[in-house]
Amino acid sequence: MSYKGFYRIKNPQKYKGDHKNCIFRSLWERKFMKYCDENTNVLEWSSEEVRIPYISPIDNRRHTYFVDFLMKVKDRENKTKTYLIEIKPKRQTEKPLVVEGKKMTSGLKKQIATYIINKSKWEAAKDYCENRGWKFVIITEKTLFGKNSK
Repeated sequence: MSYKGFYRIKNPQKYKGDHKNCIFRSLWERKFMKYCDENTNVLEWSSEEVRIPYISPIDNRRHTYFVDFLMKVKDRENKTKTYLIEIKPKRQTEKPLVVEGKKMTSGLKKQIATYIINKSKWEAAKDYCENRGWKFVIITEKTLFGKNSK
């Protein structure tokens, strides 16, 4: 997921933010941008426009979480719903496996720290959404590409 670039928006009236500066940080994000841009049920969307403060348990300091996407959609009952969306690899949404008696590698330590920080961000995002009647959703490759994708 290391590809990045500028997404050229086809429907700028739907994009809430600077439509000339819409940056994707992975091909997964680009795919989601294309979905938001082209889907007629998506009324408006933005990328990294919502900022949520959170306290990191790693350093006990205040940080800012830039949520990947905000999306307003028209559902089947013609009601408008708002979602904050985070795109993440499934492995980063699950607690890393620590095997007792095995050496803690620097890679595993980094995975654990990432997981802990992500959980703090996501709890802050859930609270933020709950206070506004929105929903926070984490999308992984399973959602983007189906069951059998990698």
